[in-house]
Amino acid sequence: MTYQEKKSIVSLVSVIVIFGSFCFYMYPQFPKNGLESLETFRFWGSFVFSLILVSIIANIIINIVFNIAFRITTGEKEPTFEDELDNIINLRATRNSFFVFILGFLLAMGSLIIFQPSQIMFIILIISGFMSDVTGSITRLYHYRKGV
Repeated sequence: MTYQEKKSIVSLVSVIVIFGSFCFYMYPQFPKNGLESLETFRFWGSFVFSLILVSIIANIIINIVFNIAFRITTGEKEPTFEDELDNIINLRATRNSFFVFILGFLLAMGSLIIFQPSQIMFIILIISGFMSDVTGSITRLYHYRKGV
């Protein structure tokens, strides 16, 4: 298994674990009063902001630990260059990831059009962000295994 495949698997697992554990942590803090209260909007705003910060910090730490573990186990350094194949795979993964997020964004806006509570919009946006990250990792893993 190549470095890129291993990195894609670690990225996929870390995204799922970070998102799942963060949702599990934030669930008890969900406001119990009305659906459209200011406290609810404050909750979703802090949820998104905190999720972004936690994801960035956790991904940096996970990448550092992965590179150290990779170097110890294989004795090889992380590749310092990207060839055309790596660029094509990253572009396809980014394209698929953006497609999933834009689809989720449109669904979230559509939920407002059909008079759903604003919480539904936030939930759809958060899930589409998660699914876009998962889609990017899976696309990257698929193309590194099967080729372009």
